[in-house]
Amino acid sequence: MTPELTALTLAALLQVVQYVLYAVPANLELGTGYTTSARDRDPSKPMSDRTARLGRAMDNHFEGLILFTIACVAVTLSGKSGNLTAACAYTYLAARLLYIPAYAYGLRPWRSYIWAVGFLATTLLLLAALL
Repeated sequence: MTPELTALTLAALLQVVQYVLYAVPANLELGTGYTTSARDRDPSKPMSDRTARLGRAMDNHFEGLILFTIACVAVTLSGKSGNLTAACAYTYLAARLLYIPAYAYGLRPWRSYIWAVGFLATTLLLLAALL
């Protein structure tokens, strides 16, 4: 397996961890009566700011995984895997790891800077696949 696909697999596992980090407190705060329902109405009480942020961080990673997956697959299938692309893939993964606590604790503007590092790493992977 290429380093890029390894990083992609680890990023997918990180998404599983993020789901748990969000789902457990959401269930505790909203109650399973709401979280197992069809959610046709808003919850009767809001989630804490931190739990809501964990949910947004999870959603953001789902969005980022789309481009990152394309980038890793394109690099791998084009045979362009190398030191630069491996470094970019692991930079994305490190940025996503740091993004979770940065978002959960509302670390501004650092959360945005961390996100930008991951986005830049993904963009470089895409460019490397083309060149």
